[in-house]
Amino acid sequence: MIRSFSDMIYLALIKEDRFNFLVNGFVVSVQLTFSAAVIGVALGLVIAIFKIRNKGATAAFANAYITVIRGTPAVVQLTVIYFVILAKSGLPAMLIASIAFGLNSAAYVAEIVRGGIMAVDKGQTEAGRSLGLSSLQTMRYIVIPQAVKNVLPALGNEFIVLLKETSIAGYISIVDLNKGGQHISSITYNGMVAPLCVAYIYLLMTTSMASALDRLERRMRAGD
Repeated sequence: MIRSFSDMIYLALIKEDRFNFLVNGFVVSVQLTFSAAVIGVALGLVIAIFKIRNKGATAAFANAYITVIRGTPAVVQLTVIYFVILAKSGLPAMLIASIAFGLNSAAYVAEIVRGGIMAVDKGQTEAGRSLGLSSLQTMRYIVIPQAVKNVLPALGNEFIVLLKETSIAGYISIVDLNKGGQHISSITYNGMVAPLCVAYIYLLMTTSMASALDRLERRMRAGD
């Protein structure tokens, strides 16, 4: 059995440097997660402000956006954006995937940020306005820095979910970590070694992210 298992590992990972499918896929998954997180945070912050201000068309847009994104599966959003909305754009699949995952994440980030901002004492906003700051300046310099501490745990969880969500990128032929493992399985006709390796790598990534975010949160709390 040991001999057989070692042979399977050799065929799946060592022979012909097949482990590179996982290495390259890992890099792609990290790139997708990072770029989507940047888009998600930037857009999510704007949508959160739209909801908080609760004025006319912008609030209606924010509510509709969050409803649509949260009410449809991420894989459906990805395929619709790639095969329908941006089908003739000529954009690289990686960029389209980053946009799709970023748009998805933005809806969840918006709700997280909105909750964090609403948790900041209203007296902070009043103090900023009394100092002559505009509502935008008050939000930027006083409210948001305090809200960051409130939202960090939930935001960290969203990034971990986003990392795992990028595993569906293979639906549009992107060779991410999951797709790399599938390639190995199809070459070797072995459905055990590669999926186990992929699962282990994802577990390492998510636990590492959780640990790093926990340390950052403790450091920020200690600085209060």
